[in-house]
Order: sequence, then structure tokens, then C-alpha cells
Amino acid sequence: MNQALIVSNVVLWVVVVLLAGTVAALVRQIGVLYERVAPAGALMVGRGPAVGETAPVIHVETFSGATRDVGGPSADGSTTLLFFLSPTCPVCKRLLPALRSLVRHEAPALRLVLASDGPRDEHVTFVRDHRLDPASYVLSPALGVTYRVEKLPYAVLLDAAGIVRAKGLVNTREHLESLLEAHERGVASVQDYLARAAGEVAS
Repeated sequence: MNQALIVSNVVLWVVVVLLAGTVAALVRQIGVLYERVAPAGALMVGRGPAVGETAPVIHVETFSGATRDVGGPSADGSTTLLFFLSPTCPVCKRLLPALRSLVRHEAPALRLVLASDGPRDEHVTFVRDHRLDPASYVLSPALGVTYRVEKLPYAVLLDAAGIVRAKGLVNTREHLESLLEAHERGVASVQDYLARAAGEVAS
């Protein structure tokens, strides 16, 4: 009886050691995989005002009827996230909760401008159903033309001085956050930062 108990304990400890070794190997492989798979940032296209350039000031009218300027220095020192969307864009609708969460998290340093175009009637239901702020929703063909927006959703980050700090196509919350990350690191995009980091390691 005692001999069987001793044998079972030995077998149990062998299994525990093997499991611990397996877990350690898996953790190491996950770390290697994480290093190889770089985070995906917003896809930046080479059209419109470039990163580092002063954004043009565009006079627009909000959905609430007020007028405002998009671009130029911010009176309150905040950063502006210009998000281009459309009522017929399913990805845009899916990103709205993440967009709200991001803006709430970064407030008051970050303010949001939702930009679209087309007849106002096409947007009434969209604004109401998705509880969008009419004061930050603008209909302006000039904005889309200025930033050469060809696909949606598209976002542009302007700093407090009105300088374009990041831009690109955004399909996920990670893409949105990559714009802020690029701005904080002083690079044009996350991909640019990773390329620089890889170059420094290689040298």
C-alpha cells in the first residue's frame, strides 16, 4: 500500500514538472510571436496635407446650425480628431462606440469632429439613431476634398497648433489609438516607429 502511494506521488510530481516545462515553453513562444507580429497602425496614404504640415483652416457648419473652423490653432489647447464617416458605412457605425470611449478617456485633451457630406436629410436619422452630438457633426464636402478622403472610415489628428500629426484609414480601435500613439512618440505612424526601432537594433 505504501509502495503504491510512493509510486503515485512520484508519477504525479513527474507530471507536474512536465506541465511546468510545457507552460514555460509556451510562454516563451508567445513572447517570440508577440515580437514578430507588430501592432497594426492606421494605413496612411500619401494624399492631402502631409504629417508635419499645417492643416488648412476650413469654415464649416455643424449639424446644429452653428459655424466653426476646422484647422488652425486650438483656443483651449486641445488636440482634434477629425473622423470621416458616412451613414452608409457599416465599419463607421461599428467604430462609433470605440470612438466615444477613446474620446471620453482622453478628454478634455482630445476633441472630436465627425465629418461627412451629402444632403442633410440623409443624416438626420443617422445622427438621431446613433446619438451623435450635432455640435460636433459637420457636413462639408470641402473637408473631404482637402484631406483627399477616398475611403472610409478615415481619421486625421491635428495638434493644438493645427499641425497634422497622424492620419490614415481606421478599421479598428487599435487603428484609432495608433494615431494618438504616433503623436505621442513624435512619428508619422506606428509603422514608421517600428521601422526606426528595427533600424536602430540592426545598427
